[in-house]
Amino acid sequence: MLNPITKQDIASTIRVFFILGIPLLLPVFTAAQSPASNFTHDDTLRGSITPERAWWDLRFYNLNVRVDPAARSISGHNEIHYTVLKLGQVLQIDLQPPLQIERVEQDGKVLTVQRAGTNAYFIELKKIQKPGAREALTVWYSGKPRTARRAPWDGGFSWSKDDSGQPFVATSCQGLGASVWWPCKDHAYDEPDSQAIAITVPNGLMDVSNGRLRRIIENADSTRTFEWFVANPINNYGINVNIANYAAFADTLRGEKGVLTLDYYVLPENLEKAKAQFQQVKPMLRAFEHWFGPYPFYEDGYKLVEVPYLGMEHQSSVTYGNGYRNGYLGADLSGTGWGKKWDFIIIHESGHEWFANNITYRDIADMWIHESFTNYSEGLYTEFMFGKEAGGAYIRGCRKLIENRQPIIGVYNVNTEGSVDMYYKGGNMLHTIRQIVDDDEKWRSILRGLNRDFYHQTVDGSDVETYLIKHSGKNLQKVFDQYLRNTSIPVLEYRREKGKITYRWANCVEGFDMPVKVALSRGKYEFIYPTTEWKSSPCKLKKKAELAVDENFYVLVKAL
Repeated sequence: MLNPITKQDIASTIRVFFILGIPLLLPVFTAAQSPASNFTHDDTLRGSITPERAWWDLRFYNLNVRVDPAARSISGHNEIHYTVLKLGQVLQIDLQPPLQIERVEQDGKVLTVQRAGTNAYFIELKKIQKPGAREALTVWYSGKPRTARRAPWDGGFSWSKDDSGQPFVATSCQGLGASVWWPCKDHAYDEPDSQAIAITVPNGLMDVSNGRLRRIIENADSTRTFEWFVANPINNYGINVNIANYAAFADTLRGEKGVLTLDYYVLPENLEKAKAQFQQVKPMLRAFEHWFGPYPFYEDGYKLVEVPYLGMEHQSSVTYGNGYRNGYLGADLSGTGWGKKWDFIIIHESGHEWFANNITYRDIADMWIHESFTNYSEGLYTEFMFGKEAGGAYIRGCRKLIENRQPIIGVYNVNTEGSVDMYYKGGNMLHTIRQIVDDDEKWRSILRGLNRDFYHQTVDGSDVETYLIKHSGKNLQKVFDQYLRNTSIPVLEYRREKGKITYRWANCVEGFDMPVKVALSRGKYEFIYPTTEWKSSPCKLKKKAELAVDENFYVLVKAL
């Protein structure tokens, strides 16, 4: 997901005031809801692995949707294939109003459907569901889907027009849920192994969705159906529809797994600008393959698709609306100058192909898995292109955007993400951990190992924490507790004594013991190992010299 700031926010002040239409959740960003928030039964149905979800494993979606831009309506059906894991006769499917389920069938028999909440439906199956059996059912639905209020943060369908008055339509639904426009098992823990997507649009228009285009069907009613197929597992919110009178061009990249196809779809009036701006794609892919390993979806290719909103990380169909300029809507989020060397949407949203689409959170409360790593990827891209100091400067420059109001991790099982600090604070946490590891090749191997060992998987935040601890050989648990679950910045307190310096960590979680690099002699940084108890080290600094802490550690320092 892209960073939740507007151009006006950046232009008006260095202290960015975030107005989020929940990237992913509510109409207005409220940071993360606390455990004391009044969650509803609908929140539990949407955000937990309910008994009606737990007994079956999703295998394949065959989604067919007809889009009428003039009426702003859709209709269609979704064929859902699954494997029975254990006994169960009631199955949960989600679809958000004002869309309505018309009927559900299994083996030609119409099933009883009970509304379980605002968005959830319980389907009563007639056929005995035997463990190990492979089954399918089809859900027919129609209506006028929710119009996006502030896409992509508060999403749905974006209905717009191009310069010639032709429809320009797109979907975005992270946090809000894919069920805002199609019926599905709307929880991140269970992804289909593959997916077919057939979108029917009026003649003269084109649909671009995920995966590869298999065929175009010319229909008798002056419409065309575009049939796409995704060969890899895909998260629900990653599925998208993009409709316009697109102009297309293509390229290829010889990457780590062979030849990767690159396809670009833009409005005709922007074709020449796109051909110039999208030249950033190939160095971006090279940079991220260097840091994270092979692009995770060679079978489906890479696409960059122009849309009428800022952009989003839809798997193999990354969307773009940054106006063909560098920076974030032309601005440098870091204030260092490095952020204007590249197009924020191309770099950030494509970084999500590794962290969000390859490695996906099981619960949106762990959204930092997506956003912290992808925010950090911006600095790694900068480093790959312009050098290590440039990358570090970019990451450090974004610290001014950290709020430290609420923890990064949200509330589990109620579809609630953590605070906006999952971006810049999370990125700086990872940059700090890199300093603790103190071995750049080892750090790169850890990032690549994450994408190899969790390839095409959904994971918990604790899985990622455990992986980093194990493969770094460092006890990072208190570091994660401090930066993910706490809002304070640790303070290294110190005082000078005869020939030595005495120090400890303050403003931190109990037992915080993160090592940190400081200059105990002029121009030379070395590790000290503070705890919350006072410790001492020899010091050769001049009597009145302040203790310098390596600025790549996200900490504060205070002389007593």
